[in-house]
Amino acid sequence: MTRDIAVIGAGAAGLMAAIHAAGPGRRVSLYESTSDGGRKILISGGGRCNVLPSVLDPKAYVTASSPNTMRNILRSWPLAEQQRFFEDDVGVPLVLEPETGKLFPVANKARVVRDSLLHLAERRGVEFVPNTKLVDLVASDGHWKLIFAQTAPVVADAVILATGGLSVPQTGSDGVGLALLTRLGHTLHPTYPALTPLTLNPPRFTDLAGISLTVTLTASSLSERRSATGGFLFTHRGYSGPTVLDVSHIAVRGKLAGDPPAALSVHWGTRTVAQWEASLSPGAQTVATAVRQWLPSRLVDRLLVDAGVPGTTVLAQLTRSDRNKVLDTLTRYPLPWTADEGYQKAEVTGGGVSLGEVQPRTLESRLLPGLFLAGELLDAFGPIGGYNFAWAWATGRLAGLGATRLDTASAPT
Repeated sequence: MTRDIAVIGAGAAGLMAAIHAAGPGRRVSLYESTSDGGRKILISGGGRCNVLPSVLDPKAYVTASSPNTMRNILRSWPLAEQQRFFEDDVGVPLVLEPETGKLFPVANKARVVRDSLLHLAERRGVEFVPNTKLVDLVASDGHWKLIFAQTAPVVADAVILATGGLSVPQTGSDGVGLALLTRLGHTLHPTYPALTPLTLNPPRFTDLAGISLTVTLTASSLSERRSATGGFLFTHRGYSGPTVLDVSHIAVRGKLAGDPPAALSVHWGTRTVAQWEASLSPGAQTVATAVRQWLPSRLVDRLLVDAGVPGTTVLAQLTRSDRNKVLDTLTRYPLPWTADEGYQKAEVTGGGVSLGEVQPRTLESRLLPGLFLAGELLDAFGPIGGYNFAWAWATGRLAGLGATRLDTASAPT
């Protein structure tokens, strides 16, 4: 007997699910609302696609569900095995970018990753059905009936939902899966834009737009605190870069909860507090000259104005009070912000279906047998740097394999 498996969404998780669901005795159809699929893959990593991180730390992920369940899901497909799969099965060799710890395709093109996954799915017998938008999902006579916007309904024995969240809607992410799962009775932890730039209105730093440097940025709210070290970018609207994206969820969640604004604090550059103290010790240089050795000149001028210390002051004449003001400005600078760029610029969607409502070994819904969930629909996300692809690949694989197991997937009620 042939088992019909429908995969909804040809993004990272859906492609991986379809690949692993395919095999003898199974008819796998991969439905995609856009004309080509994998559009987030195409725009990731500046068009290069950061396929995986070189090191995967489960503690770096964010979830409102059980951290232990999340760790078990991640560990179901170890990082080294994921890399081997891409290189041996997908045919995409990866190379480490030492300065970032990220793994990119040797071809340095995201399209190679997306196209190679599609080709592998097709070689394994998956039927790719583009321009097909799911609008409803209904339990029907022990099976699932899939209702599409412009084509006839389809009946499947198992369904894998990998429709993504709400981030970057121009890639096809419209939240349809989240809406359907809510209607079908699943509990969703509140969703919010994550890994998104922050803004400041009225803007104060437009003259610094384009300046980028390494910083340590700390975000603190009433309930959480997180620090990130890495790139920081001034934009015309506010701030972006890896550090900003990686702590933005604290600012966003606090604002959505109606809490006081999260406090952002910047340690500029890579020098330690002790090293900055040494740079500011008495000498013949001016304050501005000493600091400009380590930070961009335009930024230094702004920081010294904010510190209230003239940059022309000679270090030997710098009072202890002013030295402390400069040191605080360099290592504990309060960064003002007012809002965020929302889902339009968010790399992922925070929140989603509680991990407690899926079987951790198969990602089958505990509420709706025969329905499997993968990717951004689930309540977990990681920092930038390939972490969210690792989650997509791992959950896609689990759901794909789970949908093939007749002993776990029973008829929906």
